[in-house]
Amino acid sequence: MPTLAAPAQCQASSGASLTPVIELYTSEGCSSCPPADQWLSGLKGKPVVAQAFHVAYWDYIGWKDRFAQPAFSIRQKDIAAQNQQSGVYTPQLVRNGRDWHDYAQVTEPVLPARARISLQRVGETDGFEAVVEPLDPQAPWTAYWTVTEDGHSSRVKAGENAGEFLKHDFVVRQYAPVGQYQGAQLLKFFALAQQPEHQRRINLVVQDAQGKQPLQALSLRCL
Repeated sequence: MPTLAAPAQCQASSGASLTPVIELYTSEGCSSCPPADQWLSGLKGKPVVAQAFHVAYWDYIGWKDRFAQPAFSIRQKDIAAQNQQSGVYTPQLVRNGRDWHDYAQVTEPVLPARARISLQRVGETDGFEAVVEPLDPQAPWTAYWTVTEDGHSSRVKAGENAGEFLKHDFVVRQYAPVGQYQGAQLLKFFALAQQPEHQRRINLVVQDAQGKQPLQALSLRCL
């Protein structure tokens, strides 16, 4: 009888230090955004969870950003409120839930993690499971999943970037907040299908339920 190969394992576990969570709020309709997009691409291979949230509020000037979702604009407004900002802007860099301007220091893990995450793919499907163990079992926490993809590009034909050929990595293609919990929990998630031409990452960010500060984050790439 032939021997069947076991399914390839795809799993990861978080470390003792808080993995920096880097969010870039950007738009293909914003003329100052392409340099920030290029900078974000430079984070490949760095120990961070990087995410490019494309917002929709630039679409009115003539170019519709196909990566934008209303939920991303809402998320940016919520972060602005948490930071007591008067409004939103692009490109905006957010590090660990806080408005951030020092692009050179975003990757430094300067804090201990306050939760542990073990993340794995379920068999050879697009289903994923994560065991989340907060260090304080009494403190409420929440989380969100994202799927990011690399290698996207657009030939912009209108708006502030008319005529430009834009390249994007870490593009958020799926965003799924989860509920509020206490103590250890098993979370499940079904991701968008892998596109052969776009490297996919499955990201889980666990946050303090009150201040929305990350407790830990983890990114997983399955080949």
